Amino acid sequence: MKLKFMLPLVAMTAFAACSKDDTKNPENKEDASTFEEIGSIDIGDKGAAEISAYDASTKRLFVVKNDGVNMIKVLDLSDPAKIVAVHEIPTNSGAVNSLSVFDGKLAAAIEATNKTLPGRVDVYNTSTYTLIKTIPTGALPDMVTFSPDGKFILTANEGEPAADYSADPVGSVSVISVDNNYSVTNIDFGSFEGQKDALLQKGFRIFGPNASFAQDIEPEYITISPDSKTAWVTLQENNAIAKIDLATKTATDIFPLGFKDYNTDANAVDLSDKDNGITFSKSPVKGMYQPDGIAVLQNGGGIPHLFTVNEGDVREWDAYKENVRVKDLQLDPTAFPNAAALKAEAALGRLTVTKTLGDLNADGLYESLYSFGARSFSVWNGSTGALLFDSKNELDVKAKEAGIYDDGRSDDKSVEPEGIALGTVGGKTIVFVGLERVDAVALYDVTNPTAPVFLKLLKCGDAPEGVLFVDAKNSPNKKSLLIVSSEDDGVVKIYAPKN
Repeated sequence: MKLKFMLPLVAMTAFAACSKDDTKNPENKEDASTFEEIGSIDIGDKGAAEISAYDASTKRLFVVKNDGVNMIKVLDLSDPAKIVAVHEIPTNSGAVNSLSVFDGKLAAAIEATNKTLPGRVDVYNTSTYTLIKTIPTGALPDMVTFSPDGKFILTANEGEPAADYSADPVGSVSVISVDNNYSVTNIDFGSFEGQKDALLQKGFRIFGPNASFAQDIEPEYITISPDSKTAWVTLQENNAIAKIDLATKTATDIFPLGFKDYNTDANAVDLSDKDNGITFSKSPVKGMYQPDGIAVLQNGGGIPHLFTVNEGDVREWDAYKENVRVKDLQLDPTAFPNAAALKAEAALGRLTVTKTLGDLNADGLYESLYSFGARSFSVWNGSTGALLFDSKNELDVKAKEAGIYDDGRSDDKSVEPEGIALGTVGGKTIVFVGLERVDAVALYDVTNPTAPVFLKLLKCGDAPEGVLFVDAKNSPNKKSLLIVSSEDDGVVKIYAPKN
């Protein structure tokens, strides 16, 4: 959705493989389990610190700031323990949704004042702040990233409808060729129209009122392979990941993600905010993965491992709302013989589900229940779309153990995993998972990407949006840094390993 701003991953492109000289690098002595807060700054109110991007050459952090006047805030990180605000870059019209930095250039994704019209990318010099180029994009560019080689700038153009559905632009990805005078190619997904039925059978979603296939696609977030040849794009509302060939500038695949079964011990979660406690139990409910952030880990020419944070999202507009409480649905008595008990508020009655799935014969009686998001992070095969790992209910369990689980969100996406970054710390690959509703970041060792190991939770500001990793060799203090920007309180926090 429009306010789900996410963070470009270009700052951590060096994580993908460890070089033969890694044992000589200072970061190899670091222990990711010792990350602790070393610096913090409050730059405004709600909307003031959503996404950030770091420029190693100037030691400056660029932060989205939309809490009144739309701008990019510039922070000096020469001493990460003493962050100093040094400049503001006005962006004139339209909210800034995302930032990315490469080789002295800052790319900013900016939506039009009327979000259904084409947006733009503004490119600035990171030293002088001067505007280098403005490039048109598709409607509502919600995320921007440079390719690892710096030759491309990509935006995920969400193409959300107007609240009254008077306009519903095509969702697209803009591929901007930096070396070709910033020429742009807009890629949409209309070519998959003929595969619609087959995709739907695998858990893909096309359901917007009167929307064509291309209009109904809503790209959310992008990651790019280390060789800059392939991009993957989360299609959050559609419950899928798309694959793009950057050489031909074409979409080659859509991978439907299917559904998660909460009726197993490993996936047991709390689905009520009115049950007077936090109890994880099996339930006859499925979750749509609906990922927001995505990051790729690919060593050499091996399998591209796609890490997703499965936040979930709802189409909820004046003219159309897909969400409903279970208590307000008619449940099929054969599928749910205990329907009355399930619809109690202390059971599933308060759970938010979609009206678009579960009524197989369109008789108004629901045989299955599908909730938003999967309350987890997952790893997928980027070549086939196969699920390789899911964290099941562990994020919820760890939040409860830490005393930070918010039972008020049990009925609606729980901890809400949203932001993600990958990085190499101490010779190990670490994933950082932002948890918007418990104000924390979870750290996992993913050196074996199909068997992640939990390390710790770090508390952060209110509603973390941006999760950014800076490797030690590019860091101002030569330590690995985790930078978390939080949208609800305007706070940027910086963490580093103690050891």
